[in-house]
Amino acid sequence: MANRRGRYYLGRVVKINLSQGQLMDALVSAPTVPAGKFDWTITDVVDGRGHEVEFIFGKLSKYAKDGHVKVIDEEMRSQVDADAPNLLVASSPFVYLPEFSGMAFLHVWDGIQEDVFPRRLRKIVESAYDGLLVSCDVEPVADYRAFTARLKKLSSFVEIDATVYPPNPLFGRLWEDLNDYIGGRNASEVHIREQTSKLGGLKSKVIELMDRILANPDYQPEKVPGIADAAILMAADGYGRGKVVGVEDGEEVVVKTSDTQKSFLHAKDPVPLELAGKAFSYFEKITKERDMRH
Repeated sequence: MANRRGRYYLGRVVKINLSQGQLMDALVSAPTVPAGKFDWTITDVVDGRGHEVEFIFGKLSKYAKDGHVKVIDEEMRSQVDADAPNLLVASSPFVYLPEFSGMAFLHVWDGIQEDVFPRRLRKIVESAYDGLLVSCDVEPVADYRAFTARLKKLSSFVEIDATVYPPNPLFGRLWEDLNDYIGGRNASEVHIREQTSKLGGLKSKVIELMDRILANPDYQPEKVPGIADAAILMAADGYGRGKVVGVEDGEEVVVKTSDTQKSFLHAKDPVPLELAGKAFSYFEKITKERDMRH
C-alpha cells in the first residue's frame, strides 16, 4: 500500500534560556510526561547532527500505560477485552532544523492536532531540564499571501496585538529595528497592542510591506515600519503570535497570524532524511523570499 500523505505544519522553536544544543539533546533523550489520560514522549529518534543538513527527527508519541484492545475469542466466537500495556494511541513525525530554528510536524486528526503538538513538545523539553526557567514554544510560520488576502477583506483595522520573542538565529530585515530594540532591552518577550475608536481605523502598512517584499526581496521601505506593523511581521515569521481586529461588512472580525500557518503534504510515515530535505527547502524558500538574515 502506498504511504499515505498528511499535512505537515511549519513552525519556529522559540527558545528561552535554552541553547540549540540543549534543545536537540532534550529531543534526542526525551523524558516521558503525563498529560490528561495519556503519557507522551519522543520515539524513533534519528540524530542527524553530523549530516550536511543538520536535523533531529522523531515522533511525538501519545500512549496509554494501561491500554485495552478488542481481540477475538475463537472458541466463543466473540470479541473480548485484552490488556495492552503502553498502547500507542497516536504519533506525529517531526523534524527540527537548527539552521532555521524550524520545525515541521504532522497534524494527526483526533490525536495530535496542530495546536496540541506545541504544548506537549514544550512540556517534554521543559521536563528534560526539570522546568528550571527554560521554555520553548513552537510558533506558527504564517503564509504572507494567505494572511494579506484575509486582511484585504477588512475595511479598517481597529486593533493590532502581538507578542513577540527575540529570534535565533534568523531575523527579518523589515523588522530589524524592533529586533534591535528587543535585544537592547534584554527582553525575552515583548507585547505590543494598539487600539482605536477613531474613524478610518489604525494607520497600518502591514499589507503593503508583505506584498512588496514578496514581489521583491530587496524591497526597502522609505520609512522604518511602525512598531505594531513590525511586530505583526515578526509574528508572521514565526517569532510570536499576532492578530489584527478589523471591520468586514460592518462586523468586527479577528485575523490571526496562526490562522494561515504554512504547511506541505508529505508521507505520514516518512523517511527521516527525506522529510528533513523537504522541510529544509520550504524554510530556505521562506528565508529568501522574506530576505531573512543571520
